[in-house]
Amino acid sequence: MNAYTPIVGIFLLAVLFVVVMVALNLLFNPRRKNRAKSQSYECGMEPTPHAAGGGRFPVKYYVIAMLYIIFDIEIVFLYPWAVSFHRLGLFAVVEMILFMVTVFIAYFYVYRRGGLDWD
Repeated sequence: MNAYTPIVGIFLLAVLFVVVMVALNLLFNPRRKNRAKSQSYECGMEPTPHAAGGGRFPVKYYVIAMLYIIFDIEIVFLYPWAVSFHRLGLFAVVEMILFMVTVFIAYFYVYRRGGLDWD
């Protein structure tokens, strides 16, 4: 049971954090709702038609966001590999090269299809 004590402690800390944040939200939320408080805030300017639901965001916006997530996850996988590189051997090097090639194939596909152009 001593091996699970830190895990149980982290879980209890997470539950406590959620309970405290919900309680603070209920305590400090705006009491009197009005139209101005319900609108989305965009740096003090009136919301654009795209943000207010009157238009559509371009699909390229989402493509760029997904590419960012893909390359961010790739970095998350590369960091532990780089830390233990000297112990992994040739098999891990080949596997990481295949992983990176797979990710870059997707990147070049999007690039060739014009997904990164901001026209």
